[in-house]
Amino acid sequence: MKTSKILLAALAALTLFPAQAQSFRFDFGSASAAAGYTAVTAGTHYSEALGYGFEPGAAPADVDRAGRDALTRDFVTGAEPFRFSVRLPEGNYKVTLTLGDIRGKSRTTVKSEVRRLMLESVETARNEVKKLSFNVNIRTPQLSSGNSIKLNSREWDAETGTVKTFTWDDKLTLQFYDSAPAVCALEIEPAAEDVVTVFIIGDSTVTDQPSGGTWGQYLPRWFDEHVAVSNHAESGMTIKGFRFMRRWDKIMESCRPGDYLLIQLGTNDEKSSGHDAMWPQEDLAGDWVRTHADPEKDYVWGLATMALEAKRHGMIPVIVSPMTKIDRRTAMSTELMTPYGINARRGAELGECAYIDLWGMSREIVSALGQDALPAYADGTHTDNFGAYLFSLCIVKGLRESGLPLKDYLLPETPDFNPKDPHPTLQEFSCPVEPRRAPQRPPMPQQGGQTQFGPL
Repeated sequence: MKTSKILLAALAALTLFPAQAQSFRFDFGSASAAAGYTAVTAGTHYSEALGYGFEPGAAPADVDRAGRDALTRDFVTGAEPFRFSVRLPEGNYKVTLTLGDIRGKSRTTVKSEVRRLMLESVETARNEVKKLSFNVNIRTPQLSSGNSIKLNSREWDAETGTVKTFTWDDKLTLQFYDSAPAVCALEIEPAAEDVVTVFIIGDSTVTDQPSGGTWGQYLPRWFDEHVAVSNHAESGMTIKGFRFMRRWDKIMESCRPGDYLLIQLGTNDEKSSGHDAMWPQEDLAGDWVRTHADPEKDYVWGLATMALEAKRHGMIPVIVSPMTKIDRRTAMSTELMTPYGINARRGAELGECAYIDLWGMSREIVSALGQDALPAYADGTHTDNFGAYLFSLCIVKGLRESGLPLKDYLLPETPDFNPKDPHPTLQEFSCPVEPRRAPQRPPMPQQGGQTQFGPL
């Protein structure tokens, strides 16, 4: 037993703090780079040979204010969202950005990987720059055993053998946008060893969506640089499916004692017939009958088992009940998730872990919003950006009330939240939302080709 624990700890250390991890310092703009920084202009496009650069799509522009300080005299900006990537091993990284325009005002919002909100509307005045830091978790599908997780058709192109999303590639990707973004410099280094990783398990209502939004994408916004959020939720996931796809294995070999695990499943576990659109018809992994979990039996035991196993790895599990669905004709909650919303608490009790009643809080929010519940949801099941923002504050509320040490790492500006009187209201909601036409990354070949992530 002692030997296995040592091996697990060693694997976790190799995963989160790889020996080959590098540090980078980039000075953006057309002027000469500051000492110790690498010059990056708007025309620096990402390539495998270079290992860093701007992604294809909306092009940024260079601005030079001809100031005395080499680092802040120039910057890159853009009328549309633009992305910058750096090739790195998987792990947690501290990202430090220098933002501002010394000759005018700026306002910059920053997201990482697939639209995880890191910095919201950072404003600077004339002659002002701000230097801000946060942590980003990046990962690949590989497992230490030589296997890999099973990616679905949204993540993996079986015909070309390429990854289709920033989530699983070998790069750290940052997205910049807002009314007047001004990015002067970027520094990347391995995160401190005491950084806590918050892993998230869930389905399409939690995953990093390419458009719209989920609470999993908005949660990083509320934490300081003691925390890195690693969102492993994916569309179509169930308790049984998450294990079958080896996604559970990925978390268990990546985690370290003291890390957190937020578990929200149930939306798909109730399905018992038909085929998940995330998988090709010939792929039996998509048959719902194989992953259906009865709310009072398999579902409860599945949640409890996850919690207990996570605790054996030294993690701190938190079970989150699934959010409510709504009837878009009436803007009211439906009862479709009631059996799972109720029994998630039983899973937490059986697993002897913390519990966040998102099902109950989301129903209170929908009731309080009235007709404004419609724009909070993209459809009857999934949130849009407004709803995702509110539900992320539900998770924050639950963490605060749980008394878990994680609450101590919330940013000072994180608001108190009352789901019966939710704020921001739709009229107050001001978090910038990038256009839905924002480009996604082009398919990128992975070492090993198509068979590496093929059917299990």
